[in-house]
Amino acid sequence: MKELKGKVAVVTGAASGIGRAMAGRFAAEGMKVVLADLEEDALKRTERELKAAGAAVTAKRTDVSRSEDVEALARFTVDTFGAVHVLCNNAGVGVGGVTWQNTLKDWEWVLGVNLWGVIHGIRAFVPVMLEQGDECHVVNTASGSGLHTRPWLAMYCASKHAVVALSESLYHELALTGSKVKVSVLCPAVVNTRIGESERNRPVDARNEEAAGVPSQQMQVMEQAFRALLAKGLPAEEVAEHVVEAVREERFY
Repeated sequence: MKELKGKVAVVTGAASGIGRAMAGRFAAEGMKVVLADLEEDALKRTERELKAAGAAVTAKRTDVSRSEDVEALARFTVDTFGAVHVLCNNAGVGVGGVTWQNTLKDWEWVLGVNLWGVIHGIRAFVPVMLEQGDECHVVNTASGSGLHTRPWLAMYCASKHAVVALSESLYHELALTGSKVKVSVLCPAVVNTRIGESERNRPVDARNEEAAGVPSQQMQVMEQAFRALLAKGLPAEEVAEHVVEAVREERFY
């Protein structure tokens, strides 16, 4: 998709991090952007900042783990801007811990956002793109952890490996049908984002009963080390630049 100006982009997880950077980069290209995120205050702040910079943006609070929320986001996008050309399934959360000690609620939340969020996005938006018949692009955010594994991050790695596999299958299916819809999977290394603070966005019904207690000393040390690592990561804006290049050049990885 060589020409981005005037096209419509949807970005989930747009209130911060990579999503915020992608939204800003798309807006700088003259695209109309729909911002989606569960963190409402940060979402509204991002919307205000981009509008103040002259961007054509709108925002909708969305829990990507809920199919009805993502379907509503697709309807909202078409009702607002008349079409959708770029979809960034970017919302993600991270929870660490020992694999056999992670609770079912932990697994359900991480997979619900990281994997099912992508599935819901594909199911809600790809049919719209196909019906439009325009050049379109789906960008699924995986991770370097979708290509290799790390201790204490089994849930995150499993979800991101699944996103890579899902993206590869989607890419081939669309290519074999001669579709104008292209696919990219984003697998960045460590990026300076707030994913180490994912618990701030965990819904009440997804929380563990013991979560109100004080974390173990081992867990506290691990979380501090993880946040220190993130702070030294790539700027989100650099990742967003690669995304725009991938959309323009129709690159998968």
